[in-house]
Amino acid sequence: QGQLVESGGGTVQAGGSLNLTCGESGLVYNGVCMAWFRQVPGKDREGVASIYIGKRGYTYYDPSVQGRFTITHDNDKKTTYLEMHNVKPQDTAIYLCATNPSRASCDVPLPYLFRTWGQGTQVTVSS
Repeated sequence: QGQLVESGGGTVQAGGSLNLTCGESGLVYNGVCMAWFRQVPGKDREGVASIYIGKRGYTYYDPSVQGRFTITHDNDKKTTYLEMHNVKPQDTAIYLCATNPSRASCDVPLPYLFRTWGQGTQVTVSS
């Protein structure tokens, strides 16, 4: 099943950078999708980025963050990272990491496909 714990959120000025981490336990890294989502009150949770850990590694980025965010994973540290650069006020949200043992769920990460979630970390971008 696994357990996820996010950290690294905070307040940053527009144009700045922030690095989020997702600490993992109880996961088997032989075919698993790790994803970052974000949620704003009153709006649907949206997939930001995903990375498939297994044969033929794969990454996905929402067009709104393409070129600004980078998702990576470290098996030894059991951590998934989200590097956020050139952040914008519209990036303000609670960021959550999630996992699912399915390659297909990484193609375009949709919330209902993911079984295990962290508690989230708040990111606030000031203009």
